[in-house]
Amino acid sequence: MLTLVSALLAPIAAAIGYSSYKARQFEQAYPNIGELTDIGGYRMNAVHIERPETADLPPLVFIHGASGNLLDQIGAFLEPLRGRAEMLFVDRPGHGYSERGGPDNALPSGQADAIAALMEKRGIDKAIIVGHSFGGAIAAAFGVRHPEKTAGLLFLAPATHPWPGGVDWYYHVSTAPVIGWLFNHALVIPLGLRRLERGTHNVFRPNPRPEDYIMKTGPSLVLRPATFHNNAADFVRLLDYFKTQSHLYVRISAPTVIITGDSDDIVWEHLHSQGLARDIAGSELVRIKGVGHKPDYLATDVAIAALEKIAGHDRDLQAAARVAEARLATAVAPDANLPIAPQPQPIATPDLQGSA
Repeated sequence: MLTLVSALLAPIAAAIGYSSYKARQFEQAYPNIGELTDIGGYRMNAVHIERPETADLPPLVFIHGASGNLLDQIGAFLEPLRGRAEMLFVDRPGHGYSERGGPDNALPSGQADAIAALMEKRGIDKAIIVGHSFGGAIAAAFGVRHPEKTAGLLFLAPATHPWPGGVDWYYHVSTAPVIGWLFNHALVIPLGLRRLERGTHNVFRPNPRPEDYIMKTGPSLVLRPATFHNNAADFVRLLDYFKTQSHLYVRISAPTVIITGDSDDIVWEHLHSQGLARDIAGSELVRIKGVGHKPDYLATDVAIAALEKIAGHDRDLQAAARVAEARLATAVAPDANLPIAPQPQPIATPDLQGSA
């Protein structure tokens, strides 16, 4: 019997050891470039760009999506906006290098409160809040709960409303007692590494993914056991959260722009982006033909024009979208023969019934 138990435990122990080793490698490859700030019992991580003398925009706070970290939004916006605004790129609670904090931080409302507390610690009284994908849920919650700190809202392919279906099975396994710990510590990294290349291509489809995207944004950090568990916990609570909270968006009065692609198979724009445009009075919906789930990278110029319009500049965002469409029409499409596998992507997709 002892021999049998040893034979069963040995591969599990080996898998846990391998995962621990790989998690350390991920952190060596993508060390923290931000600064941890105590916001009341736990620390939030962020890269803070101080207000430059040449600033012509209000402070900007960037919130990344699911399975990501602050490097994603830095890659899209830091250089194009350098010298124009004070910027705060945030690791959401339990993601990247931010600590998780209490149970409220498994909900967009709790994460919005955490970001508001971080802004106070960083001396930012009011900002335009920019949320991509899952970050859109936090941006919406921020606009509802902290109107005095909201100079405006920019939603990029946001996840904000209830969708038909649920989330992928592995998120439920990840958050289950006991078996979830084993799954996160033994299987997530080897399985996730096999999907990483293909998964990041999926996020950009039908558009080409930047060749250096993985190298610059560190998506493998989400495969670390605790981070993957936090990511899963965010997802398994999201649908119920939207069912009880999305009706509050009508309270948002800050200037708002929603940018979405018409080819987004990860977050359905007709549910989420159009829902926001319906719920937030005076908001502007900018729909870009041929764009998938990454308008932050594919239409950065339109997003920056939206920030300018929110700040009070005269900008024709619909015209900017048409210019972006013409530019993207000449881009090289991703190889149709490239093998694609489902990635950890959870928002209302036709085949995954998820939400992100």
